Amino acid sequence: MKYLSKLAFGQRTLVLLLLISSLFIGATIIGQAYFFVAVVDRIFLDEQSFQEIIPLLGGLILVLAGRSFFTWASGRIGVKMASRSKSHLRKTVIGKFSRNPLQVSLSGQSGRKVSVLMDAVDEVDGYFSSYIPQMIQTSVIPVMILIVVFTQHLYSGLIMVITAPFIPFFMAVIGVMTKKKSEEQMEKLSAFSGTFLDTLQGLPTLKLFGRSKKQKDEIERSSLGFRDATMAVLKVAFVSSLMLEFISMLSIGLIALEIAIRLVVYESIAFFPAFFILVLAPEFYLTLKDFGSAFHTGRGSTGAANQLMEELEKDEQGVIWGEKKLGKSEVPPYLKLDNVHFSYGSGFSLESIEVDVPPQSQTAIVGRSGAGKSTLLNVLAGLVQPDQGQVKLNNHPLSSYMEKDWFGQLSYISQHPYLFSGTIAENIEIGGRGNHSREEVMAAAEKAGLGELLETLEQGYDTKVGEAGRGLSGGEKQRLAIARAFLKNPSVVLFDEPTTGLDLKTEQILQESIKELAENSTIITVAHRMHTIKKADQILFLEDGHLLGKGSHEELLEAVPAYREMVYVQQGGRTT
Repeated sequence: MKYLSKLAFGQRTLVLLLLISSLFIGATIIGQAYFFVAVVDRIFLDEQSFQEIIPLLGGLILVLAGRSFFTWASGRIGVKMASRSKSHLRKTVIGKFSRNPLQVSLSGQSGRKVSVLMDAVDEVDGYFSSYIPQMIQTSVIPVMILIVVFTQHLYSGLIMVITAPFIPFFMAVIGVMTKKKSEEQMEKLSAFSGTFLDTLQGLPTLKLFGRSKKQKDEIERSSLGFRDATMAVLKVAFVSSLMLEFISMLSIGLIALEIAIRLVVYESIAFFPAFFILVLAPEFYLTLKDFGSAFHTGRGSTGAANQLMEELEKDEQGVIWGEKKLGKSEVPPYLKLDNVHFSYGSGFSLESIEVDVPPQSQTAIVGRSGAGKSTLLNVLAGLVQPDQGQVKLNNHPLSSYMEKDWFGQLSYISQHPYLFSGTIAENIEIGGRGNHSREEVMAAAEKAGLGELLETLEQGYDTKVGEAGRGLSGGEKQRLAIARAFLKNPSVVLFDEPTTGLDLKTEQILQESIKELAENSTIITVAHRMHTIKKADQILFLEDGHLLGKGSHEELLEAVPAYREMVYVQQGGRTT
């Protein structure tokens, strides 16, 4: 909550406008009561004509209009504060995710992250749009009313001073209960969102293994848990409203009783101040009561705020970038891994990697499953920051270059390239350097071997594909990813097992595309196919995060027994 408060009061202009509008609202409330009492007093006691009270009626209409306007203005300012704050929170969360996308993708459920980004941020809306404006009004309006009441009648002011603290005291008690309930509600919502999205993404797998019924029951339990948590919060809200109403009505009743005794029995107070106080008293307690409701809303944001802070305070291993420009040249940059170490916390780690990658060369990274091949590729790509050592580009640290310049010269084609919901043309354009003509997109697709496929589609390049490439085969997704690379014309291309699981025809098309890309680019491939490995200028053999050997195929066969064993096993031979 401290973070939300700091964020709210950091918007000083809006806070000042809220304070000014509160002063005007307080003044119009007092003016409204004065003109109303004056009209009643002049008509019923002084028996004045309608023409004589027209100025008072005009004043009453004016202050009523003023109160409506400043109340509306206060609400608009609160909404604007909420909009700015939510935008800031979303940008902060997205910024944190984007600084280290790999770490984010490997930790936690996607649904939970979506819930934090969307639901949790929306949940704090009431804190800014309702709680903060009402808090400022409550710190101003009751004080103004109290001052006026004290000038009219001392004892009525004392009753207000004595009874008013019961409302914030009760709010504090309710706030403790609300905080716990709201946190539980947000936790249930996050769990429900995470379970639902993961289940939705894995529906075919669940169906095949006969687990859809079990997962349906799990979603039902999660949904009912969220329902029960929401109802618990609403229960507290209703009880809170009832008690606030009770305290307010009791306090107004005490003031009315005291005024009536002094007016009728002792005749120690005139009609005008008595009626004036009776009109102002409900406004005094109404402001406090409204703050009680806003306080409940504010405390209800606690769960969402805690989730946001938990996400923002997580340790991150962000990638460091500099301001040095990396211009596009005819020759790709010289890459070097200089004593690179990297680890995923206390788990797997790369150790002491020393590699030189000359321009326009082809490098194959090989090793058994879990050896660290994809991790090494991520380090080279600049997706993760080495714990020790450096990735160097033309003998300068990669971290000294601008992020945009480096990724503008890099294409990374993974084993499962991600396709977004949209047209085929739009998905190809994502891999480019900016705005591209349809002719450039078509040329890139032809080079990647997509021409034959697109001719069979009725809408061609405007054919819609689903999120994650639904509707396309694995080979078609790979070719589309390679079309992205042709469109960008990168200096460095990273492949992560691009031909695994593909049929021979599709693999042949991809190999031809890779060969064409290699004419102007440096190619680094995580490879399993022996013909891909043999064609590489150098091979990096990894074992448990260590670089056991580097060199040509023949050199590694001669010098590294583990590599020789892997080759013999892959070729169906036996080792002695």
